[in-house]
Amino acid sequence: MVHSSAVTSAPEQEHLAHDPTEHQSFEQQLRSSGLQVTAQRLAIMEAVTASPHATAEELTEFVRGKIGSISRQAVYDTLGAFADKRLIRRIQPTGSPTRFEDRVGDNHHHLVCRGCALIFDIDCAVGSTPCLEAEQDHGFEIDEAEVVYWGRCPNCQG
Repeated sequence: MVHSSAVTSAPEQEHLAHDPTEHQSFEQQLRSSGLQVTAQRLAIMEAVTASPHATAEELTEFVRGKIGSISRQAVYDTLGAFADKRLIRRIQPTGSPTRFEDRVGDNHHHLVCRGCALIFDIDCAVGSTPCLEAEQDHGFEIDEAEVVYWGRCPNCQG
């Protein structure tokens, strides 16, 4: 499965983020994580699902379009709480602002365009979790690997 996003959407991009009808509702996710259900939190969850790999700034604008006024700090605080509860994932490609996605609980990586910052989710290529089998683990119990592939998308190659 491949998920993609960019600051600007392109018609050829297919959005495959989680469909809330396929799993627990946002309200249930918040409650089961011990978080109070509020209109702001619901709007932020909707924004992350609708805009995978978006920055906090982009998510703030999305939420403001849905519910009106919300402080940038409230969005940052909520994103941090969601990431701490593993409702969303925080990704930080080198040289790029922190981005957020709702694809959690699996082992996937990212492909980033150096030109336009388009990001695709890339499933682990071979086996169930080959990246988690480090040759030398130094006594760690490894539970996640972060791999980022870099290149130029077809639009930026020209």
